[in-house]
Amino acid sequence: MAERSPRGTYLQIADALRAEIGDGSGQTTLPSEAELMKRYGVARSTVGRALKILADEGLVRSQQGTRRTVSTAAARPTVYDQIAGLIAAEGLAPGDPFPPESKLCELTEASRGTVRRALAQLEGAGVLEVRQGKGRFVRALSGPNIAPSTP
Repeated sequence: MAERSPRGTYLQIADALRAEIGDGSGQTTLPSEAELMKRYGVARSTVGRALKILADEGLVRSQQGTRRTVSTAAARPTVYDQIAGLIAAEGLAPGDPFPPESKLCELTEASRGTVRRALAQLEGAGVLEVRQGKGRFVRALSGPNIAPSTP
């Protein structure tokens, strides 16, 4: 966006993203804020305002640990739910070792910080335990009393 406009730059960005979403290409995720900043040559706050408009219109949704997704796309489970689901998917029993953070980052496509927060929630819920110098281990199987995190 090289020149100033009487219409807010963030509105122009929102219009451009709206057109990308509606072009029928089947796009399910939006570029990151950093990518949008570079593409349009604007500050993060300008990109944030444009994304907020799209979210308020219900066109996109934001979920911690993942990119913003187009609302027509199927909702991706939270990082917490993905990690908690590993216990059943891998057939882990109490006392079994739990995968390391690096592997969980790869599986969930989330940052290490997001994975650590989800692991801390599982530890707090009594599903996992940390053994100093040995790693994390399954302490109890998750069940209906283990409430998933809220976004």
